[in-house]
Amino acid sequence: MSVYQAARLTRAPMLTLAAVGLNWGGLAGLMPDIKAAVQASDAVLGAVLLASAVGSMIALSVAPRFGQIAGTLALPLSGLGIAAVILLPALAVSPLTLALALFFTGATVALADMTANVRIAQLEARRGLHLQSVNHAVFSLSFGLTAFAVGFARQAGYGPAQVLPVIALVALVAVLLGWDRRALPPVEDPADAAKGATPPWGVVLIAGLILFAGFVGENATEAWSALHIERTIGAPAGEGSFGPATLGLVMFAGRLGGQVVATRFGEARLILVSAVLGSIGAVIIALAPTKAVVLAGVAVVALGMAVIVPATNSIVGRAVSDAARPLAISRAWMAGLLGFFIGPAMMGGLAQLSSLRLSFGAVALIIALIVPAILALNRRAG
Repeated sequence: MSVYQAARLTRAPMLTLAAVGLNWGGLAGLMPDIKAAVQASDAVLGAVLLASAVGSMIALSVAPRFGQIAGTLALPLSGLGIAAVILLPALAVSPLTLALALFFTGATVALADMTANVRIAQLEARRGLHLQSVNHAVFSLSFGLTAFAVGFARQAGYGPAQVLPVIALVALVAVLLGWDRRALPPVEDPADAAKGATPPWGVVLIAGLILFAGFVGENATEAWSALHIERTIGAPAGEGSFGPATLGLVMFAGRLGGQVVATRFGEARLILVSAVLGSIGAVIIALAPTKAVVLAGVAVVALGMAVIVPATNSIVGRAVSDAARPLAISRAWMAGLLGFFIGPAMMGGLAQLSSLRLSFGAVALIIALIVPAILALNRRAG
């Protein structure tokens, strides 16, 4: 199936993921300004970012139940929530109010993210196709373009109060364009019922570890590369935003390529090679003497991290029945998204103790854990 056909088939979850990318791309690009506005140190900012993790964990724990209650409205309603919460960080005036803003942002965006990913996995099961990579490519494109635009907006003197309302409006348009209340047809596979309604928890746990390490690599680079470029390297204000922009745009290209490669060579091999690339990229960032070398390292990390999440989603979705799929993916993501938020918090703590160079070195070690984990997952999931 072509990328265009896959995009048509998954229009609704794809545009929801685009809205997710708008939110995180805007936050990543604006993080230096937000940090300065609330007068937070590295360690305090790292702790504040954990508020998103708490909100996300709560949202993921109720996501399967939300899907059952909301039914065909689950995806469009969760998408509308993104447009509403994007504005919240602009209202923060202290670390505490920023933590509250990020709590509600994290919860709302995680619910939409999970609902979209479950929908994609359900479509994969019904079509027998790999659809995750192209959808996550759109997330990365949205994230990268948003961070890139934010960089120019910051250079022009605009801050969170001017930029976030524009991002919220674009997210609202994306969600409305993707509005879809159609119910999915039942799965017509006799082997599906034989898998049972309870997920294989060993598979879920290992997948959660892979997602954890992948999200640490992705979000630590996303949240701290801007500060690393502007503070450690000494680049002018605004140029740091090109770090997360590079991450998003290269991940977009990597995920489009992953759509083809995963179909040809399998998700497990793709994840194995990607983990090695991601570790190398983090080491490059840690040792980089100039902005150009940092951006090169970010690009290598992006190539490595591009397929970790979508490929793992596909492996988990294929290993369980349709009835167990929402629970299996949500629980794997509960473990995984800890990395999405613990990564930036860990970066802040290590930066406060030593430097961001040490922080990116730690990221390289965590990404390397994916190698033994994917070998174990491949044995269990078949």
